[in-house]
Amino acid sequence: MSRLTPIQTNGASSELKRSLKNNHLKLDEAPRFLQVMANSPVSLRAYIRADAALVGGQLTPRQRQQVALAVAEINGSSYSLSAHYEAGKSLGLTHQEMQLARNATAADPKSEAMLRFTQAVVLQRGEISDDDFQALGKTGFTDAQIVEIVANIAVNIFANYFNSVAKTEVDFPLLEPGADAPCVGIAQSKTRPAALMARSPKPHINRK
Repeated sequence: MSRLTPIQTNGASSELKRSLKNNHLKLDEAPRFLQVMANSPVSLRAYIRADAALVGGQLTPRQRQQVALAVAEINGSSYSLSAHYEAGKSLGLTHQEMQLARNATAADPKSEAMLRFTQAVVLQRGEISDDDFQALGKTGFTDAQIVEIVANIAVNIFANYFNSVAKTEVDFPLLEPGADAPCVGIAQSKTRPAALMARSPKPHINRK
């Protein structure tokens, strides 16, 4: 059960109604996480505007969904994973392509470099190595596109964290992180960066 109540149009404040009108959004037809986010009109407006701005960027819609799938899997967000899987299908991404994206990999080298970079940024909290950064440039990504990848990661992290905190009820066919892409995620990753491992707390061992 969601910790926050979804807001419907008839219960929206005047501020929220203005925001919805300005962003051409019909709340009753929107995904549930936007209805829940509408508890804070300013947060909803910030998310919608950031996402809309990135739609007009240099990354393709398919690339953006691949990044979103990788981030959602790592962060363990069942809502975001389920939502972006459906979005990916609508863009023509195959089941195999999306499963690979969840594992931060791809059949083509450029997409794989983008997803490995995404994985490194999320798991290492931005403290990536020079090799991580240079690998992306070597596959043809421009500086502008690299900035956009980081921006997409940030917007998706916000959505992941929000849905996890709110326990948003999933209104898409449900996918569970790790259920059928078991190599990814902070707990499951076989490629967890050494830098992150070094900062992780050591388990307490009772030697008595």
